[in-house]
Amino acid sequence: MRALWTAASGMKAQQLNVDTISNNLANVNTTGYKKQRVEFKDLLYEQLTSKSIDQGEGRPVNLEIGYGVMPMATLRSFGKGNLEQTNNDLDFAIDGDGFFQVRDANDNIFYTKDGSFKLSVEDDEARLVTSDGYFVQAEGADIELGSDVKEITVSPEGKINVKRKGEEDWEELGQMTLVKFPNPAGLEAIGQNLYKATNASGEAIEAEDGDAGTIKQGFLESSNVSVVEEMVKMITAQRAYEINSKSIQTADQMLEQANNLRR
Repeated sequence: MRALWTAASGMKAQQLNVDTISNNLANVNTTGYKKQRVEFKDLLYEQLTSKSIDQGEGRPVNLEIGYGVMPMATLRSFGKGNLEQTNNDLDFAIDGDGFFQVRDANDNIFYTKDGSFKLSVEDDEARLVTSDGYFVQAEGADIELGSDVKEITVSPEGKINVKRKGEEDWEELGQMTLVKFPNPAGLEAIGQNLYKATNASGEAIEAEDGDAGTIKQGFLESSNVSVVEEMVKMITAQRAYEINSKSIQTADQMLEQANNLRR
């Protein structure tokens, strides 16, 4: 009976849907996290009778039965989360579509919306890094602050200025790199709040004239997950899973009745 496998495909699809919703809810407090949603497509159709209007008569529509559903894609929404003030000079949020550029120790380049940066000191040289030690980039290089930094400011356009101990003048260190992508949905999430460029996302384009957004120092971008919205999706998915299981029960009862016809 087709209904058994059709309903089973629906249960599998809703199970994946709940997995995705659970991941969104788990990251509701993750800085810069962007929520995902699952897209589905229907499966093959068996055509039992074809339409035919030959000689002005016949059947104007097909008689066809589908074989269920399958997940097609997980689409990430890059809508902006709320900007929360932290008053920490090393916290940065992007008011726009841009991404910070960071690199690892092997010179691999990644991108992030998480601007909760830290200072990493090595050989008396302080550098701006992510919480996992990835080096924040400015004009294609690490942001090296020296060993005697007293204050740091970053303008909305990304210009980095520092004031050193015993000095009153500000020193400009460069421009923090912001990039954007032709298709952000094609970015590959690799965990640790990082994304990697792919052929689908296109190459990173460095921001010009603030077209990737402006930087707000002392702020962090929260996740764009709405708990209420995800809970409604969770309930809808649970009900869809339940009704698919009812379809299997109904098909099983119909088979049982057919088996009992001779008793």
